[in-house]
Amino acid sequence: MTKTSTNRVDWRALWASGDLARFCFISLGILLHATNETMVATVMPAMVGELAGVQLVGWSLAIYELGAIVAGAAAGRLVSYVALRSNMVVAALLYAAGALVCAIVPSMPLFLTGRLIEGLGGGALVSLAFVSVERLFPRAIWPQLFGIMSAIWGLAAFSGPVLGALMTELLSWRWAFGVFTLGGTAMALASFIVLDTPEATRPRAITGTAPPFPFAALGCLAVSVVLIATAGVEIALLRSSLLLILGLIGLALFIRIDALKPGSRLFPSRLFSWRSPVGAGMTMVAAFSVATCSFAVYGPLLLTSLHGIPILTTGYIIAAESLAWSILSILVANAPPERERLIITGGALMIAAGIAGFAYAVPAGSIPLILFCALLQGGGFGIAWPFVTRVIVASASDGEQTIASAAVPTMQRIGYAVGAALTGIVANASGFSEGLNREAAANVATWLFLAFVPLGILGCLAALRISGPAAPRPAELPISPPCGGDARQGRGGREGSPNVGLTYPYETAQIPGILLFRAPLRDTIFRNVGGTAPPSGLPAISPTRGEID
Repeated sequence: MTKTSTNRVDWRALWASGDLARFCFISLGILLHATNETMVATVMPAMVGELAGVQLVGWSLAIYELGAIVAGAAAGRLVSYVALRSNMVVAALLYAAGALVCAIVPSMPLFLTGRLIEGLGGGALVSLAFVSVERLFPRAIWPQLFGIMSAIWGLAAFSGPVLGALMTELLSWRWAFGVFTLGGTAMALASFIVLDTPEATRPRAITGTAPPFPFAALGCLAVSVVLIATAGVEIALLRSSLLLILGLIGLALFIRIDALKPGSRLFPSRLFSWRSPVGAGMTMVAAFSVATCSFAVYGPLLLTSLHGIPILTTGYIIAAESLAWSILSILVANAPPERERLIITGGALMIAAGIAGFAYAVPAGSIPLILFCALLQGGGFGIAWPFVTRVIVASASDGEQTIASAAVPTMQRIGYAVGAALTGIVANASGFSEGLNREAAANVATWLFLAFVPLGILGCLAALRISGPAAPRPAELPISPPCGGDARQGRGGREGSPNVGLTYPYETAQIPGILLFRAPLRDTIFRNVGGTAPPSGLPAISPTRGEID
């Protein structure tokens, strides 16, 4: 590879060649998915007011995440058999169709159908966006392109709640989804026109034996989440308890099936064993991912129903959480490794304090206090997640570091889906099963957050258990490939790699010298890594010169 000093990115030349235009259209898929994902909470109060079905609010996030997980897995595989352009067009049209269904539906069950279709399309678009970088652009500019994609995600995470609130206030919540219908249609048309290179119009032949697709594991996961979510729709002690127990057993079975499939594993071995930093770290990730869904799913609905707080204000609060995540991630990015245990513990305590604080702040209706809790929660994720991820990866056994780095965002996604389903149970058991009214909302506002405080405490205990000193310095960590077939890892690998096509490419891309932003309650930023040969995809980066070898 050419050294960085002699191979600077010529953006004008990229624009003249059409490569930059292609990249802009490809990145539109990330913008659509991320903005939609964070927008729904702010349109929920108006939507429930029109469609009713408050008992199904928890499904709106759970079903979307399930669709995104499955589609992200499938898209990474399909590009080996179907042209990238065709995949992109179909994914964009699927996304547009889901948004259209959400915009015109007369009932909440049909809205959830639209959300599932949206999740499938959005998850595929994000996966394909990162596949496109690997296939369509020179390797020398991958870090810059991934940095831009990360900035786009951060912008979308911040603007999504505000966009939803503005559309609801000025027009209608239906128009919020109408915008995404138009965006998905434009994405499909642009993909067909712009992606006209041979790399985009022909499938790439598979080299080696294609790894098995985790049908059994993902199917078990989907059924488990649906069982848990169904347990909360109509609260009946025997029925709900049975469905919840079956769902939890299904989650345990999902983890067991994954462990028995070495060719397509999602997680490292000894997943929740506290005898290793990997197990303690993954416990922390799972606990906080589940525990922090309450405000993201029900926060705006409770604030508007109980206190008449404007939807736009709730949008700003959710956006502020995302902003706190990104800012504090940057502030701690260069902290020395010997302080990472203190930082992880501090971040965990901030998250737990935010969860507990919501239990008082939301019923009280104090906007400054609610904002403070949101900043605590987002900031806690921001300072803890980079180091939790690094400790997990560095402490993984030989041969499992790539799987371990992918496991963090995968566990987060699963945690959001399970957490959304569990919030539905708590909310409906606390009063929403009888419909939306002020008395029910007051009861839900207290129990919805208190119910997840034990998980917050578990996350803190896991953070205390994590052993920081064993983690090597950043330069000793492997660089994960950025995109392509290994969509599960969020990076890619080529089609012949052993873990092709399992879920999100954007989640854990570790790009030398690039800070990666993520949405609220979502991913992290990574510090500079380098010095070792990447499994595939990225060139090796010298840790001393910062040059591409």
